[in-house]
Amino acid sequence: MKVNKNSFIVIAYFIVWVFLSSCTNTPLNDNVLERALSSENPKIKRVMDSLDQYEVQIRYTRINRKNDSIFFSDFDFQVDDNTYFYPASTVKFPIAVLSLERLNETDTLDRNSKYYIEGDTIESTFTQDISQIFAVSDNLANNRLVELLGQDAINSSLKEKGIEPIRIAHRLGYHSEDLETKPLIIYLNDSTTGISMPSLNTAPKHLDLNKIKKGKGYYEDGEFIKDPFSFELKNYYPISSQHAVLKRVIFPSKFDKNQRFNLSSQQRDFLLEAMKILPRKAGYDSKEYYDSYCKFFIFGDSKEPIPSHIEIYNKVGFAYGTLTDCAYIKDTKNGIDFLLTATILVNKDGIFNDDAYEYEEIGIPFLAELGREIYRLELERKK
Repeated sequence: MKVNKNSFIVIAYFIVWVFLSSCTNTPLNDNVLERALSSENPKIKRVMDSLDQYEVQIRYTRINRKNDSIFFSDFDFQVDDNTYFYPASTVKFPIAVLSLERLNETDTLDRNSKYYIEGDTIESTFTQDISQIFAVSDNLANNRLVELLGQDAINSSLKEKGIEPIRIAHRLGYHSEDLETKPLIIYLNDSTTGISMPSLNTAPKHLDLNKIKKGKGYYEDGEFIKDPFSFELKNYYPISSQHAVLKRVIFPSKFDKNQRFNLSSQQRDFLLEAMKILPRKAGYDSKEYYDSYCKFFIFGDSKEPIPSHIEIYNKVGFAYGTLTDCAYIKDTKNGIDFLLTATILVNKDGIFNDDAYEYEEIGIPFLAELGREIYRLELERKK
């Protein structure tokens, strides 16, 4: 019997559909994200009823397994690389990963090498810096790693792995216009130090994106300026790129070798441990740095301890009224896991730099409830 090409394609698609359907009792077209966002819970509903105000973007990835194979199903809500949101501290994630890569390329360095930035007095190690980035989102730790790498190297390394669009243009905690990195003074042994070479980086160009200017006014040096606040020269790290970094770290075997991060098994184990560690387990005061301090999904609106069987490998960001979380969430007791990246803007008065943002009232409760809804639906899917 002769089968034409179109018939063969249809049959092939049907076989794949049947195979993937057998991975789960949930239909493939069941949009868990859509169901979560249709919740009547007021923490979600008040945001969904005023979407234009909150600039929400979400990507959720369902994970299906069959024998030794893993299959992803991505579900998006308003994800748009051309619509800008300020990524804040989420940029620290790829910077931390690329710093581990750099250690592989430098014979004189390892994770425990002690160093300081020329002109500074703080001594640190790369282990300490990366741990602080994930445990409490430390800005100074991130900026030291920027001095190690340089903005151009960060951007080009990510793009070479197929992670784009992205533009890391400045340090965090302050918007430094300095394009030259500072040298690192490195302790080679107890009595000898070495010095790294600074790099001169490309000046950032003005971003041309939707909603790159936001609000109706802002404060600068104590003066109120009645114009939209411009993010044209700031960092750019959209949902798709954040999710791409996360997938490569959690599931490296799903990517070709040239798209993976060049990490040893020991480095990856350390990175994963740093991503999920809670502040109290990293030595921080649990009253000031409670478990959910840098974990918005599921637990963000509570200061209670996170159960030990829930592991959240993530990086959050919050600044200029924007809250973002990029997470791999795993329940070791119930055998479920999923990827979730989401951002929301909470700036009701439209004024930036006035510290009047609705983080606690609206933003974090929304992200926490979103995580809980998806987690609940994942539990139902598992059953």
